[in-house]
Amino acid sequence: MLNKKVFLPALILAAAASAALPAAAQSYGPSHHARPPVHHAGYGHWSSINARQASLDRRIDQGVRSGQLSRREATRLRGEFNGLLRLEAHYRRGGLTAWERTDLDRRFDRLSAQIRNERHDWDHRRG
Repeated sequence: MLNKKVFLPALILAAAASAALPAAAQSYGPSHHARPPVHHAGYGHWSSINARQASLDRRIDQGVRSGQLSRREATRLRGEFNGLLRLEAHYRRGGLTAWERTDLDRRFDRLSAQIRNERHDWDHRRG
């Protein structure tokens, strides 16, 4: 028979841990304040390709709306973005290999850096 002095604290600890797990999982829910960490290939995990595409597309749109990107810059960045979409579709036809995912990730990183640089280069600012 189990000793009550050992069993009761263990039971309380297990109950507390099981109550804390759903709360921790909720912190990465749909709230725009709590976002799950984005991991790139270099960090040992993969972020969703679709999420990265949506993020890049949104950043280009925001850059145009804020005046940080000129129409010409946005058009060039969109062309590169659309080229990546075509490349991804080509890769997906036969199923993505690890090399293809790494290649897409590297290309998304490069485009992300280009967007960041263009948005912060002080060209074509309004006002």
